[in-house]
Amino acid sequence: MSNIHRKRRLPPLASLPAFEAAARHQSFSRAAEELHLTHGAVSRAVAQIEERMGVQLFMRRNRRVWLTPAGERLLKATATALDGLDHAMEDIQRHDGASPILTVSCEPSLAMRWLMPRLGAFRNANPGLNIDLRLAGGPVDLLADGCDAAIRRADYGISEHYVATRLWAEHAGPVCDPGCWENILVRDLSNARWLHTRTRPDAWDVWKRASGCTATPKSEQSFDHFFFALQAAVNKLGTAIGPLPLVYDDLKAGRLIAPHGMAPTGYDYVLITLDPPNAAPGSAQGRDPRISLFFDWLMAAAGDMDHGVLPASEIDGVTP
Repeated sequence: MSNIHRKRRLPPLASLPAFEAAARHQSFSRAAEELHLTHGAVSRAVAQIEERMGVQLFMRRNRRVWLTPAGERLLKATATALDGLDHAMEDIQRHDGASPILTVSCEPSLAMRWLMPRLGAFRNANPGLNIDLRLAGGPVDLLADGCDAAIRRADYGISEHYVATRLWAEHAGPVCDPGCWENILVRDLSNARWLHTRTRPDAWDVWKRASGCTATPKSEQSFDHFFFALQAAVNKLGTAIGPLPLVYDDLKAGRLIAPHGMAPTGYDYVLITLDPPNAAPGSAQGRDPRISLFFDWLMAAAGDMDHGVLPASEIDGVTP
């Protein structure tokens, strides 16, 4: 049977926030303070609901109130409904193309070692748009996570419901402190301590296959996260596999060197969105101007990286 003409048996909707606050605090006075109402206004709102429903929602004793079983049920339903409305309104405003906030989920190591140091420049160039950065890796659910876009290393299957726009190809190679390399016997990787990470345990094997290297380590050490392995290399603890652009700033500043250059890993970094960031205005899917702005900036920031941090012969063909 169609529900088009069904009449909802709801109490006055304006009274529900007062009931929810009174029930949550178990106090009409505290609810009145929270909502900037009078005690009498809260009491009348609750009475309206009780009269409409024909049940008692509160037990009243000596100026104190307790929820009845019916009140407990209504509180659960009301809180769920009000929270849902609040989240929906926030989501609509946040993900509106005119919103001043763009929520971006980003691989933690990429965010900390490359993106975050550049967000100040983005803010200066685009003062009307704030980036709300969330650190996360792997599969993403943009809607459930409340994100507009995500930056990921495309080493897993991305849902067909999303658009993955390529940002740059990943290149990686061994990186270490210049002093460490000078102290390694005859500058042979077999004499180095290899730093590993449990979040990317095959990094050395991938590089060896790509570069044709057959060396084996003199000693090894593992870290819980890729970021820590790279920081350990900066701190002269050994040699790690460092991908561009994660180690670009350290290479440029001379904190790290890449004595064997960089080789392609076969993976790309991508921007994951619900619609193409460079879609034409007025297209069927439309275009979010915030995502387009951020995408264009990402591409420019990556393109501005100076490959002079490595000998040209060692990064021939590398486009970050």
